[in-house]
Amino acid sequence: MPVIRGVPMESNLENTMGLEFHDLSHPFGLQKPNWPYFQDVQIERIHYMAKSGVLSQRITTSMHHTTHIDAPAHVVEGTPFMDEVPLPHFFGSGIVVSIPKKQWEQIGYDDLEKAAGKIVRPRDVVIVNTGWHEKYEDSEDYFCRSPGFVKSAGEWFVEKKVKVVGHDTQANDHPLATAIGPHRNGPIHPHLAAEYKQWSGGRDWKDDFPEWEPVHRILFKNGILGIENVGGEIDKVTGKRCTFAMFPWRWERGDGCIIRLVAIADPKGEYRIEKGERF
Repeated sequence: MPVIRGVPMESNLENTMGLEFHDLSHPFGLQKPNWPYFQDVQIERIHYMAKSGVLSQRITTSMHHTTHIDAPAHVVEGTPFMDEVPLPHFFGSGIVVSIPKKQWEQIGYDDLEKAAGKIVRPRDVVIVNTGWHEKYEDSEDYFCRSPGFVKSAGEWFVEKKVKVVGHDTQANDHPLATAIGPHRNGPIHPHLAAEYKQWSGGRDWKDDFPEWEPVHRILFKNGILGIENVGGEIDKVTGKRCTFAMFPWRWERGDGCIIRLVAIADPKGEYRIEKGERF
């Protein structure tokens, strides 16, 4: 059993349950990568060892920071808030699929069908690994030039009746279908318009991305949740079927929540969830 700061603890891969735990989350903390128009995270020690003999901290943060899950109410008015989503939506079996993509490339129906059409099951959690998590940092590249889902991807997820969608980029929509591009309160990076026109061979981003966050809206209206900024050990479980846990806070009227996304495997198939019998 490993010892961490003098305290013995079970490890992610060797423990008395015989399970393997893989953290698919990016770290949360000070000066971590943040959406371009959000206030930075603030963390204050209100009690600390030299002062009080205990450590207690106060945090100011958006819930759409680092690895997080969106409530439907985040984008679609009149849909469930975080505390209203039943617990089964934060736990279940699923897959991590590899769909490598480069700058601004689109992920659509055909990409998903080729990668997972024969293996996806109804009510699966589906996590997509584009390789973009390797670029996770405070940069325009990660937040503004990532690949992303387009409308037909949302339609594929609905057709396959999946439960949760996760993605290793800044959002479950192409960045140019968000306020980074010409939508809602954007563009927050107007200089990208000319860059996109050159990159695309002369096309206007308003023509290529006419709708605002169509994938978010398709997913949420159909009861499918979305996880953004997946990372951590995602490469270790890509191409595998696992069990996933991603429980958020019980936050009334919450629009989303930072989560610890965990992929769990049972190599021996011997672990069982308790039946709930009286003792």
